[in-house]
Amino acid sequence: MHVLIAPDCFTGTLTATQAAEAMAEGWRRSAPDDLLTLMPLSDGGPGFLDVLAGARPDGTTVLATTTDPLGREVPAALLLVEGEGDGRRTAYLESAQAAGLHLLAADERNPAVTSTYGVGLLLDAALREGAERIVVGLGGSGTNDGGAGMLAALGAGSAHDLARGGLALADLSDAALKGLEDVKDRFAAVELLVATDVDSPLLGLQGASAVFAPQKGASPALAQSLEAALGRFTEVVQRTHQSSRDLLTGRPRRLDKEPGAGAAGGLGYGLMLLGGRRVSGVEEVLRAVGFSSVVSAADLVVTGEGKFDWQSLRGKVVAGVAQAALEAATPTVVIAGQTMVGRREAMTLGLSGTYAVAETPEQVEAAITDPVGTLAARAARVAATWSPGR
Repeated sequence: MHVLIAPDCFTGTLTATQAAEAMAEGWRRSAPDDLLTLMPLSDGGPGFLDVLAGARPDGTTVLATTTDPLGREVPAALLLVEGEGDGRRTAYLESAQAAGLHLLAADERNPAVTSTYGVGLLLDAALREGAERIVVGLGGSGTNDGGAGMLAALGAGSAHDLARGGLALADLSDAALKGLEDVKDRFAAVELLVATDVDSPLLGLQGASAVFAPQKGASPALAQSLEAALGRFTEVVQRTHQSSRDLLTGRPRRLDKEPGAGAAGGLGYGLMLLGGRRVSGVEEVLRAVGFSSVVSAADLVVTGEGKFDWQSLRGKVVAGVAQAALEAATPTVVIAGQTMVGRREAMTLGLSGTYAVAETPEQVEAAITDPVGTLAARAARVAATWSPGR
C-alpha cells in the first residue's frame, strides 16, 4: 500500500517535518512493506518556508536578518523561485520569522507592545532581490498592530508612531501615514499574495483583537483597548489611503472588512493596503509542492496537527488535505495530538477516521514530554488498522 503522510506542525512540540518522520517511524513498525511518501505541509504559519524549501529544489534560499516582535535582531530567510506566475521571480517569506509568537518568552507575550516591523524588513529584502511576485505566509503571530509596524519599516511613517505596538496606535495623528502612497507605488508592479488560513475581518466580534489577541497574552480589557486602537488606525488610513471602489455598488472598498484582514493580528489588513490579495495558505502550499499529482497515486493519506478542533474545519492543513484527497478519491485519516471534533463534523470534510495521541490529562502530559515517541506509537496502531499487508 502507498501511504502519503502529510501533516502540519504540532504547535509547540514538533515541526511538520518532525511530525511526518515520527508518523512514518510508527507506521513502519506495523506495516514495514508499505510504501511511504512524506510531505510535510503548512497553512502559512510557522514552518511555511521550510516546507516549501524542502519541496522546491529549484528554489534558492536567501538568508536575511530581521527583527522579532520586540525589535531584537533574528535570522530569517527568503525562498526565491524563478518562472512562477507567468514566468515571474517569486519570493516566499514567512511572517512568523519576524512576528511569530514562538519568538517570545512566556512573560514577553504582550500584543500591546509587539510590532510587525520585521515583516516590513523582509518585504524590503524581497523587493531588493528583484521579486515580481511575493507570497507572504501568515500565521502564528504574537502581534496585534494591523501591520502598522510593517508599514513603518517600508517608509509609510515613523517607527515612533507606527512600530511601538498595537496599543500606541490609539494616539496616531492624522498625518502618521503620510508616506503610504509612496510605499504603495513601490508595490504597484508586484503581485502580492497574502497566504493565510484565517478569514476574519480586522475589527468586530470576529476580528483580530476579539478572537486572537487573548491567545497572545491580552486580557479582556486589553483586547478592547486594542480594538479601539485599530479603529483609530483605520481612521487615519481612510484619511490617507485612496480606496478602490466596489464594482457592484460603486462605493469605496472597506479593506478592514475584507476576509483575512484580521489575520496575524491585522497584518493581513496592512498587506491589503499595499495591494495584497488573500489566498488560502494551505491551497498555496499544496499547489507549490505538487500535492495533487502525489495524492492521486496514493492509496491512503495520513495527515495531522497538534489539536484537531473547530478551527481545523476552516482553512487549516487538515481541511485542505481532506478536500484535495476527496477530489482524488483517496481516503484520508487524521492523527492529532488531541481531537475535539466529533465524527459527524469530521465526515463533512470527507475524513475516514480521526485518531488522538492523547485522550486523558495523563496522556497529554506524556505527549508533551515525549512527542515523537507518543505520536509514533499512535501511528503504529493506526497502521495496524489500515494496512492490508499487516
